[in-house]
Amino acid sequence: MAKPDFSTYPKPARDRLLALRKMIMDVAKATPGVGRIEETLRWGQPSYITPETGSGSTIRIDHIRNKPTKYAMFFICTSGLIEDFKELYRDKMKFEGNRSIVFDVADRLPEEPLRHCISLALTYHLRKKQRASQK
Repeated sequence: MAKPDFSTYPKPARDRLLALRKMIMDVAKATPGVGRIEETLRWGQPSYITPETGSGSTIRIDHIRNKPTKYAMFFICTSGLIEDFKELYRDKMKFEGNRSIVFDVADRLPEEPLRHCISLALTYHLRKKQRASQK
């Protein structure tokens, strides 16, 4: 599988995307049941999957090309994750539709809420299985 090449991004966005990448990896290590994270390209975007455990929903990150100061973290739109995130953090983050959290390079990342959202995405299938087994 192809690996992302962050050198192709404009510097301010590249630095921020690398910060998101590190946060995803750190949260994965700290979250029980997630296992190893694989970094790959999906839809031409750096993507993070849980191939060993299947615990998570794919997380993608990218610079928003037609908005030079914007970058985002994307989630599968049918997962309902963005709706959950909006319910929890509507006043702390900016969302676009049902698939992304959008950031500006000039702003500080909302670290704790974002770490929680990443954790929820990386345990999406795990939590779904737990709910199904409780029924």
